[in-house]
Amino acid sequence: MLLQIALRKKASALTALLTAAAIALTPVSAARAQAKGPPVLRDTETEQLLREYTRPILRVAGLEKHNIQMVIINDGAFNAFVADGRRIFVNWGAILQSETPNQIIGVLAHETGHLAGGHLSKLREQLATAQTQMIIAMLLGAGAIAVGSTQRSSAGNNGLANAGAAAISAPQEVIRRTLLSYQRQQEENADRAGVKFLTATAQSPKGMYETFKRFTSESLFAARGADPYLQSHPMPAERVAALQEFASSSPYWDKKDDPALQLRHDMVRAKISAFMERPETVYRRYPQTNDSMPARYARAISTYLHGDLRSALAQIDALIQVQPNNPYFYEVRGQALLESGKAAEAIAPLRKAAQLSNNAPLIEMLLGQALVGTDNKAYTDDAVRILRAAVAREPEAAIGYTQLAMAYGRKGDYAEADLASAQAAYLRGDNKTARELATRAKTRFAVGTPGWVKADDIVAAKPPRN
Repeated sequence: MLLQIALRKKASALTALLTAAAIALTPVSAARAQAKGPPVLRDTETEQLLREYTRPILRVAGLEKHNIQMVIINDGAFNAFVADGRRIFVNWGAILQSETPNQIIGVLAHETGHLAGGHLSKLREQLATAQTQMIIAMLLGAGAIAVGSTQRSSAGNNGLANAGAAAISAPQEVIRRTLLSYQRQQEENADRAGVKFLTATAQSPKGMYETFKRFTSESLFAARGADPYLQSHPMPAERVAALQEFASSSPYWDKKDDPALQLRHDMVRAKISAFMERPETVYRRYPQTNDSMPARYARAISTYLHGDLRSALAQIDALIQVQPNNPYFYEVRGQALLESGKAAEAIAPLRKAAQLSNNAPLIEMLLGQALVGTDNKAYTDDAVRILRAAVAREPEAAIGYTQLAMAYGRKGDYAEADLASAQAAYLRGDNKTARELATRAKTRFAVGTPGWVKADDIVAAKPPRN
């Protein structure tokens, strides 16, 4: 999805054999990933919650200083995986389907086990070895086929040709079984590491067990490779039984999630449902008879998304009355106004959201968009200041540079506008446009100035190999 196969396609037979195991091993930039695969979803509230879930686990795993990022994938299937040693990828479907914080935390602990165990680099070594073995087998088999073909043409004997074909196919099966066996061992090691991390942080491993057991019962696994949630066959019952055996020995097995954390988890699930699911699905999940905060949150968002701004604002304002210091209620109010063409009215709630969220950069980008969207030049300097601060903290968010380019354009600063537009295009993976804009920006900056250097970097940048 977001990542690329690690091995070059030296031989089609080798590629077919290793694809399931090697998929998603080589990282690409988050920006290019957004351009070439299912898009990454960004949401301050959800990302903050996931960071809080992972922080203590990463600390006891010795990864706290590795700047591990949480990335939400636009996919409704239950899936989570690691792929580059720097990110944990989580489908929104995994968050939505996790009924308790402990269930998704267990998943994250398992993935942290892969990171802490260095499983990606070890798997690459296994794949490299398998690749070498396969190439040798293919060369030997191809030689036998060639000899057999020559002898068949002169003597009608195809025995060597058949032997050559067997020499190619037999090692494939052996290597495939070896790789799958190695991966299964990695998964068991990650299970054990995850339980260890949860116990060290005084959290229950029951959520991990519940999730794995549910998937085994429902046979929801599909072909994937190194990822436990998308195997080529259902997770073995033996593995789940083993997980239960060592997980249930944890002194925290029966520990429940904190009610306040459960509420935040349910609020995020409601938000995801409202944004990602059909309105009829949202209302089935959260009917009018459900007066909980998550249900009201989901219905308010769904209402604005489907055109009833007045009713949505009334529902959001009612939520704000209950939690006046919740930044995400103000964010949703501002977003609803902004997307309804009321940029000027969106400024106040978005300023409040930025203030209450400690100037979260994604919210600042939304505020900058509102300031730019008013067409009021009095807001231009404020927009530039806010957007510059936002992209400094979130340098891979293309929308921030797009809005910054518009703000600079309003000021008549076309050099900075071209540079920001080039940065946005590069982050979207549009290298041709990025180079064209950066080339033009270079002509507007004095040679050697910071802006000229940044533009020159974009012009000289080589796109990652696919």
